[in-house]
Amino acid sequence: MRVLMTTDCVGGVWTYCMELVRALHDIGVETALATMGAPLTAEQARTALAAGVWDLFESDFRLEWMSDPWDDLERAGDWLLDLEREVEPDVVHLNSYVHGALPWANPTLMVGHSCVLSWWQAVKGEAAPAEWDRYRDDVQAGLQAADLVIAPTNAMLSSLTEHYGPFRSAASILNCRDGRQFAPSSGRPQVFSMGRLWDPAKNIAALDEIAPQVGWPVRVAGSAIHPDTGGEVQARNVEMLGPLQPPEVARELSAAAIYALPARYEPFGLSILEAALSGCALVVGNIPTLRELWDGAALFVDPDEPQELAEALTRLIEDDVLRASVAQAALQRGRQFMPRRTAEAYADSYAALQRDRSVVPVRAELQEVSV
Repeated sequence: MRVLMTTDCVGGVWTYCMELVRALHDIGVETALATMGAPLTAEQARTALAAGVWDLFESDFRLEWMSDPWDDLERAGDWLLDLEREVEPDVVHLNSYVHGALPWANPTLMVGHSCVLSWWQAVKGEAAPAEWDRYRDDVQAGLQAADLVIAPTNAMLSSLTEHYGPFRSAASILNCRDGRQFAPSSGRPQVFSMGRLWDPAKNIAALDEIAPQVGWPVRVAGSAIHPDTGGEVQARNVEMLGPLQPPEVARELSAAAIYALPARYEPFGLSILEAALSGCALVVGNIPTLRELWDGAALFVDPDEPQELAEALTRLIEDDVLRASVAQAALQRGRQFMPRRTAEAYADSYAALQRDRSVVPVRAELQEVSV
């Protein structure tokens, strides 16, 4: 089986794609990868080839959530249709929305990793303003044209359906990470976090606010510069490490006893999974997606109540037994997000789409692990 897959080089979608491509390759599915959003770095190109990408096609067309992307999206659509004719895939796997409405010759599977409308509602507590109307219309057209819509959680799928549905067919398939890339450890007395510091959805500002109340140092990795506007976020009380390469992230996670991400919006949270696989005790935002994935395996805090975050971190810092218990529960839960299981779910979906373009795959349920 051969798949044409789109990706971007900006955020977590890249990590998701590399993990999935590697796992698909292991079960005999070939992937041609088309990149957008930013120039492909040399490290990303090496990672893609090491993951088993059959062919790699590079562009830097703007993404649909970026400012004034419409001319780029039109050119990207022509480019993608040319790639489909060149690659001759069995299935087109889209990791963004607008291009779902293209006249594809082959069945399409579209994954909803996040979206502006659900982000706006979660972060700002209101509907996205009129300036996003074109985005809303074009994303809805893409989603409704796709043969199958996938989300990484049931909560995210419900959100997509609320804003853009109904869809032809839809289901959730869990994301994954290979636990062999991370070394479980009890960690040193420090708190670690990771994410786009410029994105208020990650709520790193709450960590910066309460860091002086916490007895351990707080270290944060991730870009502070918005890739679209160029604006830079400043922090006063946490140690900012900047963007890190995957091996550096793995070392930081292994070195930390606690991972904190008081997110307001997180449709899945690969960094949380990586932290769980590294033996960190988790403190995360009390939002539907993270409750769905980590209930019983993390401490939850209201993203809008920084004092709750300070109190949860203090509890874990002062109680060695509780910290070890939360970390062990997270590790057990994290080991259920297995790449082969995810790849097989996608491969089954691809095969069903080839047969009749009408499939709803069954989501593997998480087993209960309680603290």
